Amino acid sequence: MANSAVAATALRIARTGRDVLRDVSFTVPACSVNGLLGPSGCGKTTLLRAIMGVQAVTAGVVEVLGHPAGHPGLRRRIGYATQTPAVYADLTVAECLRYFAAVLGAPATDVDRVLADVDLAGQRDRLVGSLSGGQRGRASLAVALLGEPELLVLDEPTVGLDPVLREDLWSLFHRLAAAGTTLIVSSHVMDEAARCDRLLILRDGTVFADDTPDGLRAATGETDLERAFLQLVRERETV
Repeated sequence: MANSAVAATALRIARTGRDVLRDVSFTVPACSVNGLLGPSGCGKTTLLRAIMGVQAVTAGVVEVLGHPAGHPGLRRRIGYATQTPAVYADLTVAECLRYFAAVLGAPATDVDRVLADVDLAGQRDRLVGSLSGGQRGRASLAVALLGEPELLVLDEPTVGLDPVLREDLWSLFHRLAAAGTTLIVSSHVMDEAARCDRLLILRDGTVFADDTPDGLRAATGETDLERAFLQLVRERETV
């Protein structure tokens, strides 16, 4: 679809004889911040890996920026930050970013830009291995921002961050969307749902809700999104 950055149709992923995702269909609007939410173990990371094209798919299709997921033409158009920081412990933060910038063909000036974006300029000369868990996560996010990708896929990027840094990152996400980037941000914390333009909520490997925050509030009559989610659970369990 022309205005969709990602579209999944009847996606099914099975491992060891068990469906991790089943009959998952959705579209992700371009130039927006999309929250992928749900409890731990519901299939969020598996879905993100399918979007990146690194997850074997049992059935269904995933299209990303007009190509099948995993297409070679997408490699420099997507930034991906995994839940476990993917940075080299024996390099300094700046060295690590310069290395990934060279691999991606990103300009050298990107290093300073992304360091400022994730508030790590003051740690640029520290070894990655000496950083705190939250700082390593931000270093991994900085790698994903190199080259100004059209799509950012971020697996729990705010875990372990203090409220001020979380607020700064969500502000950054919306600035990127306003400039033309599409973001998919996973979280298991429902209070981050209100920061998203649209929500895709997974539960037990299926799409439980696909709506805007205001749409979920209107559908349930609840102003608090966590209570709205619980209301939906109760309604589905009584059907």
